[in-house]
Amino acid sequence: MSIAVSIVEDDPGVRSSLVKLINSSPGYRCVSQHSSAESALAEIPKLKPDVTLMDINLPGLNGVECVRRLKPILPRTQVIMLTVYQNTDHIFKALAAGATGYMLKQTPPAELLAAINDVHAGGSPMNSHIARKIVQSFQETPPSPNDHSEALSPREAEVLDLLAKGFLYKEIADQMKISYATVHTHIRHVYEKLHVRSRTEAVAKHLGKGLPRFETVKA
Repeated sequence: MSIAVSIVEDDPGVRSSLVKLINSSPGYRCVSQHSSAESALAEIPKLKPDVTLMDINLPGLNGVECVRRLKPILPRTQVIMLTVYQNTDHIFKALAAGATGYMLKQTPPAELLAAINDVHAGGSPMNSHIARKIVQSFQETPPSPNDHSEALSPREAEVLDLLAKGFLYKEIADQMKISYATVHTHIRHVYEKLHVRSRTEAVAKHLGKGLPRFETVKA
């Protein structure tokens, strides 16, 4: 089954190019295109796409606010921010709002298609420059003494380590010889214990060494 994609982009030329790329690529189909956040908020909930490509700098409501309003309605729709901005503040605001990936508009077509597939499969795609900015941000900020994160179990720690290495959920299940559903359960517990809302934040916290000590009990 093809991956259903919605596009939110105010530039007609960029939007047209994205629609053409999606519809001309086997395994992908564009189900809607929007020039504003307001249009996206009105129409995308009816369509329930698998993935939405979202620009940040939109007329009226910006892309980050659009994501913030869409995610509670469509928790299963994965959002990739597709923008020219590499500003760390923009990145974190987008991820905090509910975006799962962050790619630049100059990303080559093949990489963008791979990112859509990746986010649909449970990944958090972003180019290396964006990922480095996130990791550096966490490394430059020491863990707060008031951080009351709970300790991870050994199995949760193993799942997080595989996430940090770029493994998809299915690959983690195969690697650990557990079910896909069990991987989801472990990841949900990791998010809860680390007080994060996404894979990206969990991995960044892991790489930033701001993790609590592991428990010695079995998962």
